[in-house]
Order: sequence, then structure tokens, then C-alpha cells
Amino acid sequence: MSGETEERTENKTRWRVLLIEDDEPVCQRLARILEGWEQGRLIAACGMLSEAKRVIDREPIDLLITDLRLPDGNGIEAIQRLKAISPDAEAMVISVLADERTVLDAIEAGAAGYLHKDAYAIDLLKAVKDLLAGHSPISSRIARLLVRRLAGQETTDRPPDAPSDLTAREMDILNHIARGLTYEEIANLLEISRHTVPVHIRNIYRKLSVNNRSQAVYEARERGILPR
Repeated sequence: MSGETEERTENKTRWRVLLIEDDEPVCQRLARILEGWEQGRLIAACGMLSEAKRVIDREPIDLLITDLRLPDGNGIEAIQRLKAISPDAEAMVISVLADERTVLDAIEAGAAGYLHKDAYAIDLLKAVKDLLAGHSPISSRIARLLVRRLAGQETTDRPPDAPSDLTAREMDILNHIARGLTYEEIANLLEISRHTVPVHIRNIYRKLSVNNRSQAVYEARERGILPR
């Protein structure tokens, strides 16, 4: 009986990991680290949200490590998808996005750790081990933001007039607008009708109080919604 218990415990330490990162060199670097982790098994390293969703739907995942700004969506959607299927699974974000709304959305979706990608002295395995030990590895920049938020203070990442009601889809489209993509390219990446893209864009303009793409991108960056 004790042998069976030990075997189950040993198997449980082999955490099945899904990595989502669209920057190929970064993805390869993180994948190599995870492949060398004795207590984990890298199930897949994906560069697209749609690809990651397919993995989540067909493979049991214990740990998700994800970027947020992806070519075809937001990593928060992957966290939500995973949590809906496996509520006990863990999720950690590694992203350059550090505005208050994005951080809080990721945490509310189920991320227990949030590392800022600029902090390239990131010890990934230490962060993963801390996360699986019940801690919440968070970069100092993110921690300061959360402390200010809990203290009820204004943050430089999100001015008081920044909108709080941009939907996840609108954020996806706003990111693609900032990259200069056309309506058709956005529709293809997000797998939505081309005719719905202008509707989302009009909503973005209204919420940002702007009249065109360049104004939307400028205003979003000024408010900390998009990185500069």
C-alpha cells in the first residue's frame, strides 16, 4: 500500500507544463529550461493562442506559463480555458504588460504568479517551484502596483481616467491596431468576421474618446493600457 502511495506522489511531482510565448528565441530559451526540470514535463510550447487552446482541450495540464500579448489573442483567455477545464491547475504570467488592468485581469482569471518580462534575471525554475509550493512569485514592479492598488492610491500605470471597461476582445483588437494590421488581417488572426472588426473598433474609439487609429494607440499608451 505504501508503495502505491509513493508511486502516486512521485507521479504527481511530474508537473505537465504548457508554455505559451510567441517570441521564438524567448520561447526556445524558456522551453530548454523547462525541459531540464526533473519534476516537470513540457507538454507543448505554443506561439499562438489558438494552438494553446487545442492543447488544453486534449491534454491534461498542471501548469500554464503564458505571455499575454499573442498574435491571435490574449494569454488570459488560455488561463480562463485551463481553469474551466482543470480548476486545480496553476498558471503564471510572464509578460511585458504591467498596467493595472491587465495585471488584475490576469490574477482574476486565475494566475497565481506574474513576472515582468523586462526582469530578465528571472529564475524561471525558482519561480515555478515557489508557485507550486503555494507561494505567488511576483516581480517587484508588479508587487508595487498591487500594493498601491490595495492602498487605494493612484498608480502611474493607470491614470484615473483610464477606461475600465475595454473587453478582452477589444484589447486584442487594440493590440493588433497598434501593430498596424488591417481589418482583414485582424479578422483572420482572431477568427472572427471581418464585418465585426469595425464594430469593436468603434467601441474602442468611444471608450477612449478618440476618432482614429493613431489617436487610439497614442491615448492607450498614454493611459498605460498599451506599452510604450
